[in-house]
Amino acid sequence: MAEFAEPIARLIDEFRRLPGIGHKSAQRLAFHVLRGSAEDAERLALAITEVKSRMTFCSVCHNLTDIGQDPCAYCTNPARDQHLLCVVEEPYNVFAIERTGEYKGLYHVLHGALSPSGGLAPTTSTCARCWNACAPWR
Repeated sequence: MAEFAEPIARLIDEFRRLPGIGHKSAQRLAFHVLRGSAEDAERLALAITEVKSRMTFCSVCHNLTDIGQDPCAYCTNPARDQHLLCVVEEPYNVFAIERTGEYKGLYHVLHGALSPSGGLAPTTSTCARCWNACAPWR
């Protein structure tokens, strides 16, 4: 006999696919959704669907941007210092830096840490795009 009914087991399995979510955390999240209202579940499902349908990566810096705004607001902002380039691992790093209010340059998002054994080597296309973005300053 299965541990949980199929719909809840499937939800647990989907939560487990998220980074940093183990079996216990996935169970807690699934039962939280189950205890909530149908409206809460619909809002969660809509938020997930919208982020997948409305967000993309900027064609210049590879940060997150709305589908209707490419290049992103950072790349098109003439007030940003075009001579400063901050290379970050993930889009959430851009938001953390921006919260400080101190950095006014441009960004390049690698979408992972440089790790040749992990598949992100200086020769990958992500790093090549970064190198090309630096061309005006070389």
